[in-house]
Amino acid sequence: MLIKFAPSQRSTIGVEWELQLINPQTNALAECAPEVLEAVEKQRPEHGILHSEMLRNTVELVSRKRTSVAECAADMNEGLSLLQPVLDELGVELAGGGSHPFANPTHELVSEHPRYKELVDRTQYWGRQMLIFGTHVHVGVEDRAKALPIARFLTTKIGLLQALTAASPFWDGIDTGYADNRAMMFQQLPTAGIPPELPTWENLEEYTDNMMRVGAIHHFDELRWDVRPAPHFGTVEARIADSSSNLAEVRALAALVHCLVEWASRELDAGRELPTLPHWYVEENKWRAARYGVGALLIDTDDGELMPMMLALPDLVEQLLPVAEDLDCAADLALAPQLVSDGVGYVRQRLVSKRAGTLDAVVAHSRAELKAGTPIAPALFVARQWRGSEEATRSEGSGHTPESGNPDEQSGDAQPHSTVLIPRSDAIDAQPHIRDAYLRTPGSHSSDLSLQLGGEQSAAASKATEKDRPEEWGAGAA
Repeated sequence: MLIKFAPSQRSTIGVEWELQLINPQTNALAECAPEVLEAVEKQRPEHGILHSEMLRNTVELVSRKRTSVAECAADMNEGLSLLQPVLDELGVELAGGGSHPFANPTHELVSEHPRYKELVDRTQYWGRQMLIFGTHVHVGVEDRAKALPIARFLTTKIGLLQALTAASPFWDGIDTGYADNRAMMFQQLPTAGIPPELPTWENLEEYTDNMMRVGAIHHFDELRWDVRPAPHFGTVEARIADSSSNLAEVRALAALVHCLVEWASRELDAGRELPTLPHWYVEENKWRAARYGVGALLIDTDDGELMPMMLALPDLVEQLLPVAEDLDCAADLALAPQLVSDGVGYVRQRLVSKRAGTLDAVVAHSRAELKAGTPIAPALFVARQWRGSEEATRSEGSGHTPESGNPDEQSGDAQPHSTVLIPRSDAIDAQPHIRDAYLRTPGSHSSDLSLQLGGEQSAAASKATEKDRPEEWGAGAA
């Protein structure tokens, strides 16, 4: 079959942001998306920004085709403004995050759409587990011949993008021990996960034709890969990220993907081959990022060199800064390493849970970040907004106390990361063969390992005086 790749202006950008509808009285999900979207449609027909999703507890904000991250962010804010009066009337609020920390996925209602009904009917148990929320970024590619090489190049950054945006450590009331449990859940669908290696567009057409002929899919959009070309838009789409709890993180992700695609396009224009990784290395990076988040040791080259995520990201941002200047997103791109230093989504969620002792506070914190538009330090939130609030009072004795899915944690042994700037060593100690492999890598240094993956102090911490040292490093000065 022939798959037409729509004409597209180079490095245009679009963002899709899935958000949870929350009952603030209980912090449970609210299954009212049809009512919300209908009310908005009556007030502002043809807005084009708000859409339904698979579950009735989800609304999706979709930007228009834009040329900059800032323009996409303005569309996101427009969508939030459209929603606000309707949500106020219904007594509902919004939250981000890759999963809801205590909702039972089998209890959530599927939207009235044949596509989703068929998905659940076909995939059964796993289809009913899709209580997950993501952020997708499209970037325009002006030449079809570039689409697959750029998409394959983006797969080499899946681990990094996933670790940066990981925000789903809890599942059905349990701390999974993963930074990004959403990634583990979504890949259970038969056509989700890492894309196959397809060198040419003709290979993609043959693959799609074969999958349709044997009844695996009905159309191309049912290939739910982590990175894929989107032929009807003329874009490459990165789909690996968890939903962010605030617009600042959405902007940082969008800037990073935007710059990666444009950088790759320039490399192709110059006649240079793009970096690639074997499929098995991409899969391993995805698992490491899902499990260890920013503490992951990622496979950086096709000959197996290892690089801590927290060292790889600043290097990559520095490499991309000239592109970011041209795309007018340098400030958003520069935010990415700062997010890691201050604490990405899953880190903040675990800190809030630890300090407040209830998963209700995790949802309340996500709601607060959505309103603020930026991350909020967990310690400040718990001390100033949670303790003594009506929500905290309601949750006492009847709230959702997190359980551990890790027997070691139940016995008081290895705990998940509680900070980023001084990450604890369990991530790397849990896999000594990875640690040893890194130390054998030419050019690696044990000091890097100590600094980034579990040393006593970070360089920043060692320079700080006791007076200057915040209560919790890695929590946005707590």
